[in-house]
Amino acid sequence: MKPIRAVLALSIAIAVLGLAACEKSPTPDSSAPATGSTAPANETADQFIARVNSEWKAMQPELTKPQWLSNTYINDDTEFLAAKSNERYLSQLNQWIEQAKGFEGQQMTPETARAIQLLKLSTSMPAPSDPARLAELAGIASKMEGAYGSGEYCKGEGDARSCRQLGELEDVLRTSRDYNDQLDAWRGWHTIAQPMRKDYVRFVELVNEGAGDMGFADAGEMWRSGYDMSPVELAAETDRLWGQVKPLYEQLHCYARTRLDAKYGKDKGEVAGGMLPAHLMGNMWQQDWGNLWDVLVPYENAGSMDITGALEARYDEIHRQKLAQNGADRSPAHLAQLEVEARDASARQMTKRAEDFYLSLGMAKLPDSYWQRTQFIKPRDRNVVCHASAWDMDMKGDVRTKMCIKPNEEEFTTIYHELGHVYYYMAYNDQPPLFQTGAHDGFHESIGDTIVLAMTPKYLESIGLASAQQQSEEALVNAQMRMALAKVAFLPFGLMIDRWRWGVFDGSIQPDQYNKAWWDLKAKYQGVAPVEARGEEFFDPGAKYHVPGNTPYTRYFLSHVLQFQFYKSLCEAAGHTGPLNECSFYGNKAAGEKLQAMLAKGASQPWQQTMKELTGGESMDASAVLEYFAPLQEWLQQQNEGQTCGWQASAAANAPPASTADPATSPAPARADDGVKPAQANVKG
Repeated sequence: MKPIRAVLALSIAIAVLGLAACEKSPTPDSSAPATGSTAPANETADQFIARVNSEWKAMQPELTKPQWLSNTYINDDTEFLAAKSNERYLSQLNQWIEQAKGFEGQQMTPETARAIQLLKLSTSMPAPSDPARLAELAGIASKMEGAYGSGEYCKGEGDARSCRQLGELEDVLRTSRDYNDQLDAWRGWHTIAQPMRKDYVRFVELVNEGAGDMGFADAGEMWRSGYDMSPVELAAETDRLWGQVKPLYEQLHCYARTRLDAKYGKDKGEVAGGMLPAHLMGNMWQQDWGNLWDVLVPYENAGSMDITGALEARYDEIHRQKLAQNGADRSPAHLAQLEVEARDASARQMTKRAEDFYLSLGMAKLPDSYWQRTQFIKPRDRNVVCHASAWDMDMKGDVRTKMCIKPNEEEFTTIYHELGHVYYYMAYNDQPPLFQTGAHDGFHESIGDTIVLAMTPKYLESIGLASAQQQSEEALVNAQMRMALAKVAFLPFGLMIDRWRWGVFDGSIQPDQYNKAWWDLKAKYQGVAPVEARGEEFFDPGAKYHVPGNTPYTRYFLSHVLQFQFYKSLCEAAGHTGPLNECSFYGNKAAGEKLQAMLAKGASQPWQQTMKELTGGESMDASAVLEYFAPLQEWLQQQNEGQTCGWQASAAANAPPASTADPATSPAPARADDGVKPAQANVKG
């Protein structure tokens, strides 16, 4: 049940204008990869940017297509091709950045000055200028993403051996309420990250070297420089926004703990200090609690919101029709093929429904090539990266999404989210390439989630995924809880990942403290903890895609504030009156025009100006979050009356002693293949 996260992450190696910065051009060397440009004599700054835009656009398919292959056909060959394309891109980017330095202090148009600044902030993976270390970085990046994409948890030996990948392990957390089965699935997935630890240590050294070549203290400072404000201001801004929403999260946390205690008993329903058990939250990373609806539902039968049940029923009907249409052949191979066809038809039907929302706002149909080239479901014949992502392959219309869609609410809302990225791509494809990105990366993450907020109970009823909704206080609380389990539960998680990485990059978190620091931050921000010691023989950060995939994560936190601001503005454009949480602008062309105008600007101007044009103000502010969830917050306070809310993060330090085994000599995990796959476009959170 999770309205999504996702991300324009230009994941592992490149961020075609994602967030942080770039690097210095390598010194000439016979081993350096060939690049496509040299600076003409007497070139002006305006001419330089025009050339970079032209070369970038021409180079884009050479970069994205190997990345796409490495995501959708994981093997050593595609890993090699992706690493080489990353290497070539980073080397070329270094050249452009070095050439740009020659224009410092010269006269140029404001547009050119902004484009040069964006060029310097166009990758989340700053590479060293030394060609050998640049190649090493590209290889490590591809290797880590491949290991994540092909990772699986195996048990047993010989004929009794069975292996499960992330999707199957997530299904256990989503549907099982057996305490031990959930713990086994959670433990199992986290084994896949252990082999990454040594590579990640080296990865940090290399990106910090690249950031240093650009004049930054470390890669984290570089990441924080991409928001039309200083790194210090950005850190303070996120702290301020978290302070606004933290009381609401604390009330939700208190309610969830009470319900888990009732379900499992207090000895299992919470961890020392009043924290929530990591493996019981219905999600591998505790970032979304929507899968716990059966445990956390405020009022049974007060407005049916069983969206997953409705989607599964539609899939079952498609499957029955396939069986009926294909005669008497019931061979295993034929039945397996019919199941694949049914899953594909179901996924396409769900995607068509999401496209319909954007069409209702006056936006264009997705191109035919989208339907031909998108990965809708997990293939049976190969490993792929199922982590949802959206791709702009050529900056001129070849757009795709990559998912392994299943008929459930989480996947359904994820489609709406990913299409938000796609429609952003199509809207700004008329801009010069250096402006083809979001106003800032949080904007890109916000668009699809803004649409998800408009998926009100009445909208879901209108498309047949919810029953006729009762007009009652109980039904309202249920609807609010459904959204809060995705939106509010995510907020502290959206902060802690980059808080961890900022510390790793600046050296305040050393490699021998990686895992401890991870869980300390999860305790501090989320109030969640493992039920057993997790020592430094583990590398639990690597079990979350965005760490090996090198996708900055602050964007997701910011998007969970921005989407409510955008939603409120579009509701006002649609003429909505009444409580904010009741607004759906589905079918409203005025709201669509306002949204399309914002998307078309891309990064051509500071985000504050784009924000003002859409919302009337220039600041990010969480007051719309609180306005939206005001009924639920009042209800939660009533439910939690008499409870001791909050948690003691320091209690994590009193857990049983963690093993201090050297990761290099610790037993290998159940299994994590060194497959392949760097990614390019954007990734679900």
